Amino acid sequence: MPRPVLLVIAHGSRDPRHAATVHALVRRVRALRPGVRVETGFLDFNIPSVSGVLESLAAEGVRDVVALPLLLTRAFHAKSDIPAVLSEAPARLRIRQAEVLGPSPLLTAALERRLYEAGLSPADKSSTGVVLASAGSTDPEAIAVIAEIAREWRRTGWCAVRPAFASASLPRTGDAVRELRALGCARVAVAPYVLAPGHLPDRIARGAAEADVLADVLGASPEVARVLLHRYDTARTPSLTAIGA
Repeated sequence: MPRPVLLVIAHGSRDPRHAATVHALVRRVRALRPGVRVETGFLDFNIPSVSGVLESLAAEGVRDVVALPLLLTRAFHAKSDIPAVLSEAPARLRIRQAEVLGPSPLLTAALERRLYEAGLSPADKSSTGVVLASAGSTDPEAIAVIAEIAREWRRTGWCAVRPAFASASLPRTGDAVRELRALGCARVAVAPYVLAPGHLPDRIARGAAEADVLADVLGASPEVARVLLHRYDTARTPSLTAIGA
């Protein structure tokens, strides 16, 4: 029996760096799992659209699809937009919506690796405060998840970890940087908890002007690709326990 097609659903952006990063991530996923067909659809701004991909798959005779939201938190897009688009798919398709990518220890590992790539070392942890900067949301569940990630990450040895948001919620990145300075952290680093470049990540970068270190976005990192495949495996085989996700 053929494996379900993996449809990665990205938000889309007018910024070309967004789609380029999504496609790079999908190429990494394909390399990790060559036996799985992986397609990409966008909710807005970019093509192909999610509905267009689903129609094409149905026309080819595909029956099973795992739709995976390329999102870090379970907020409006995962709860409303994506189910609405999937509900309009051709009737012949059997579609299972996978869970969003976060939270996951693998994503926290990717955040930490990005900080080290930006110039920190493990020896700096105890004297460095980190701003966990996400896009932001009006969804209380999503905000609570970011706060919990910050609390858990702090326990791994950082001087302090504070959540911050580029939109919809407070505090902003710059305010969190100043708070960590006031706490007495010797240095302050900003870790963007976002998948791809774009308008909100640029806002995070501007807010990091007073920080000592600004890490890159998560992007097409191997950890993100592994989480994505864990979510796919769990959705297609609900009884499967995903290790490390």
